[in-house]
Amino acid sequence: MSILDFTAVELGRQIKERQLSVREAVEASLEQIRALEPELNCYVTVDEEGALKRADMIQRQIDGGELTGPLAGVPVAVKDNMCTEGLLTTCSSRILSDFVPTYSAEAVRNLERAGAVILGKTNMDEFAMGSTTETSAYGVTRNPWNTGHVPGGSSGGSCAAVAADECFFALGSDTGGSIRQPSSFCGVTGIKPTYGTVSRYGLIAYGSSLDQIGPVAKDVTDCATVLEAIASHDGKDSTSLQRPDCDFTEALRDDVKGMRIGIPRDYLGEGLDLEVKSAVLKAAEVLKEKGAAVEEFDLSLAEYAIPAYYVIASAEASSNLSRFDGVKYGYRAPEYDGLHSMYKRSRSQGFGPEVKRRIMLGSFVLSSGYYDAYYLKALRTKALIKKAFDQAFQRYDVILGPAAPSTAPKLGESLSDPLKMYLGDIYTISVNLAGLPGMTVPCGRDKKGLPIGLQLIGDCFKEKNIIRAGYAYECSRSYERPELARRGGGAHE
Repeated sequence: MSILDFTAVELGRQIKERQLSVREAVEASLEQIRALEPELNCYVTVDEEGALKRADMIQRQIDGGELTGPLAGVPVAVKDNMCTEGLLTTCSSRILSDFVPTYSAEAVRNLERAGAVILGKTNMDEFAMGSTTETSAYGVTRNPWNTGHVPGGSSGGSCAAVAADECFFALGSDTGGSIRQPSSFCGVTGIKPTYGTVSRYGLIAYGSSLDQIGPVAKDVTDCATVLEAIASHDGKDSTSLQRPDCDFTEALRDDVKGMRIGIPRDYLGEGLDLEVKSAVLKAAEVLKEKGAAVEEFDLSLAEYAIPAYYVIASAEASSNLSRFDGVKYGYRAPEYDGLHSMYKRSRSQGFGPEVKRRIMLGSFVLSSGYYDAYYLKALRTKALIKKAFDQAFQRYDVILGPAAPSTAPKLGESLSDPLKMYLGDIYTISVNLAGLPGMTVPCGRDKKGLPIGLQLIGDCFKEKNIIRAGYAYECSRSYERPELARRGGGAHE
């Protein structure tokens, strides 16, 4: 069995039992990266020297009994919008092409405390604005299942790296589905936790009221274990929550008897690919056979989620991105005439077209005369969407549906039609607007061999419900790796 066949938790166990060394695990991942990166482009930065140095340090701590957790010695990749001390952090944007932070994000620090080894920073849509990982200033990332297709976004680099065995798990961020949708496209598992569960300190902001860091891994067990490690109250983040119960691995049991699962009829209507619909309903049937009560219901306001989301997210983005002006850090235009000219040229040259589009949209909806008509109306709609979910969760423990209306589109298809790309977020963005936890697990493949993802949504602080349902479903099928991953650099036995 190859080292790369192990899940993160299995690898951690092998290292703890002295069956494998941390260096062997890191070297296997780095070899896979060297073999596949020319084809996939999952990483912006690979820290080979730093990873091997840390591997030896972690090994000594494991041998000395200082590190005993399940993730000690396990190689991880981090999305490039999370600050990593001394390691380039670009948000896949030209404007941050030379930015090396002096501190690490709290989620990254929590992983380091758990003994994980950071391999590098993964590619993403520029400033997390996109659904395909094609807006990156460092080139597109390709889907390991079919390199002519996108991996999804904006955490496409993280999800593709996990699918291609270029790391054992990864961190992503989710503003409107940016963990769950690419997890669906790449055939891996991803969790977006309840807003405030994981500190946003050190996460370079897109939409501050929507952003949340979460894990991407091969299975539900890995995701629950990683979420346990990164969830913490953080005084440096004013939106961080004090949660007494973060023992997410307790929910890893193959038992859904008595669980009430609702499927919104709105999620099964027009625009949903028939193969995706069939796979999702088959997954629901599996949970029903295991003892869950499954029924369809009407979830109102679903059609208003996309306009509300893009107004709120773009407004927050235009405010958050105003700090990138060429003054203190990041890209500065080489030629300019005065301060105003420096701002204008630095931002014009540093930001890509999708980021500019959202900044302009956000500035418009926040401008005098339009603030009430658009931004305040979007906030009221957000409150109504949360109320609709509150009512649904009075009847159901989990809401089940697709993660995306189709499987991964071909490269270039979405960028030519931004509105179509925005509409692809229809099933994921409501979760962020309402601050809920959501998870994607693989539930089959279409006739082209591309993965299909099942989305499970829980009430606030009820991650254990979706972990329990996801684990029970996962027990009915085995994890599938793309052929590309199997023929990569995984020759280590």
